[in-house]
Amino acid sequence: MGTVYAARSAGGRTVALKTMHAAIAADPAARTRFRLEADAARVIGGEFGARVVDADPLAPTPWLATEYVLGPPLDEAVETSGPLPEEAVRALGAALCSALGRLHGSEVVHRDLKPSNILVTAYGPKLIDFGIARAIGDDRLTRVGAAVGTPAFMSPEQATGQDHDAAGDVFALAGVLVFAATGRAPFGHGQTQDLLYRVRYADPDLTGVPAALVPVLAQCLDKNPFQRPTTAELAARLHDGTGHFAGHLPDALLAEIARRATEVWHITPQRLPAPSPEEAGDAPEPAVMSRRRLLLAGSGLTVAAVAAGAGAWAWSRRPASEPAPPVVGPSNSVLPTKDLDSIWQRQISDPAYDHPAEPLVVRDLVSVVTGSGLAGIDATTGDVRWTTGNSEPPWIVATDGERIVRLAEGADEEEGKAGGPPMMLVSLNPATGKAGETFASFTDLNGAMLYDQLLCTADGVAYVAAGRGKHDVYFRASQSWFLLAVDLGTGKRLWTVPLPGRADGSERLYFLTARVVGRHLVALRETNDGKVRVVVHDTRTGAVRWEKPLDGRSPDRLRQPLAADSRNLYLGTGRLQALRLSDGSQVWDSSTERPGRTYGLPAVKDGVVYAVEKGLGLVAVDAGSGRVTWEEKGGGGAKADLTAAPVIGTDHVYSRRSSELWAIDLSSRTPTRSYGTTGDRFVAHEKAEVTVALGGKFLAAFPLE
Repeated sequence: MGTVYAARSAGGRTVALKTMHAAIAADPAARTRFRLEADAARVIGGEFGARVVDADPLAPTPWLATEYVLGPPLDEAVETSGPLPEEAVRALGAALCSALGRLHGSEVVHRDLKPSNILVTAYGPKLIDFGIARAIGDDRLTRVGAAVGTPAFMSPEQATGQDHDAAGDVFALAGVLVFAATGRAPFGHGQTQDLLYRVRYADPDLTGVPAALVPVLAQCLDKNPFQRPTTAELAARLHDGTGHFAGHLPDALLAEIARRATEVWHITPQRLPAPSPEEAGDAPEPAVMSRRRLLLAGSGLTVAAVAAGAGAWAWSRRPASEPAPPVVGPSNSVLPTKDLDSIWQRQISDPAYDHPAEPLVVRDLVSVVTGSGLAGIDATTGDVRWTTGNSEPPWIVATDGERIVRLAEGADEEEGKAGGPPMMLVSLNPATGKAGETFASFTDLNGAMLYDQLLCTADGVAYVAAGRGKHDVYFRASQSWFLLAVDLGTGKRLWTVPLPGRADGSERLYFLTARVVGRHLVALRETNDGKVRVVVHDTRTGAVRWEKPLDGRSPDRLRQPLAADSRNLYLGTGRLQALRLSDGSQVWDSSTERPGRTYGLPAVKDGVVYAVEKGLGLVAVDAGSGRVTWEEKGGGGAKADLTAAPVIGTDHVYSRRSSELWAIDLSSRTPTRSYGTTGDRFVAHEKAEVTVALGGKFLAAFPLE
């Protein structure tokens, strides 16, 4: 895309001079990219990049001059001085978290973080080459479906041409730190397609990474962007910020930095011929210019351009006091010959709590807890009907499909009372999101308890886990906890039963998921030792009808709606099994007919259980006998995701495959189309005839057929 020269001004100042190839400069879209990159370089920061000296993106040969950074690229630093010790890796990672935090705070993602784009100086690392950076959610200067970046350090989302947001930069940063610690990328090297495959499906190779860093970097390299930490969280886990950056670097690297600082004064710049048109390569396809306004904040802090490349830089910045409403985001695909666009898509912010939100179906809406509060979105059009504007945890809101109910607490002045403010319930108007009058209030329960939980509502009853005692940011052994049923019409308590005590310091909710089936309240409860139990209560009395352990299941994988019908409860995430609702006895178990097979979360409809079988794809199982009635055909099911339950339509079943949602025809048992998605939680909105997907900071709707 361009050439970078070491140059010197008439006054003797050494700079890095980036120019665009003539063949590329002839394309208006490419010029737009270069101009946006130059403008953005004036904003990002000299603390984290190279200060801009001057630029002329309108010249016949566009150019950008920045300060010459005195330090080697990280890949050369590791090559000459060897892998960095743990102390240096931690300091480097924390500093880069600060740099990325600056970007993400302006709603910009780098998208090409790699060792060669990080310069190591004695004062800290500097990010360079923002040629393909862009605003979060803006793909208008990027070809749809294209995997943009460097394969060895791409995020799984980026490798499939999907939206790459701040979590994608965290993934790439972890790859950079693995390289810094070991001298190799976490997914090896080789042909592009091989690398992209490993990024999407293989586990990272963390051999040689210091033991204390392995769990930290492993979480950053999680395929699910929701499981990755933010840059602030990662920085806190890496380093406490004490000492000077240079004090954490090994002597060999400091010597290399000093050598380069001295060597730059011995460079005698020579005029070089411009690259030939053949060397410049083909110009990119024209693209639509982004309309987002560049806000040239006067910080004077910039990014370096000491590596070739051209790309888009655009972002918007809102005042801190102005809430950010959901905005339309891009829809990407990897199968351009098929209809892969979402019907609508909204960019949303994550809740402030470390707990996944679930999309809720309420009349003609989809309701979801976001960082700006609970939102009501038209399921047919994607229009935002309302937002509450109040940050709240996802576990205090529930719906029966018609009415939205949430937990509330008394006024602030009541919090100091003995026992705390009362635990209360209010209804929200689905048309406006406005809260009505409190319809239930219980002074014997502490409404300030962070882990009070609204399990579900059904048949005019709300089921609540609530505590009594002194509230705190975690459970206390001195607290008493209860499960109670509340009549939504009268606000009266129907019954209360005690719950087992929680361990001191625990931050885990009692219940992972729950639903009402007939006269059964079926719930998955997490125990103090991190295990899971199925507990079934009688909805009339609260009495426990039966309970039993679910061995070998990870609690976090079970935070999704339960699959049950009038007869049985169906469980996956391991072997597939059916338990009789009346007494908990086993009806059937997949290990009998298909031993050694692993299944994802199931869904059930009309007497058929649908689940993904690892390595095979979607299977249909007779709900009564457990016999497999058919298997997905076509060979594409091997990459099916086990973490999301299928969504069942009239003629198709929808199954997640990495960053795609596949539609499997119920007649032919073969995939007919796929959709690009960042979602990892899905729900059917039958009235609107859409499959709603939530995840990757987007809420989107796809056909439900």
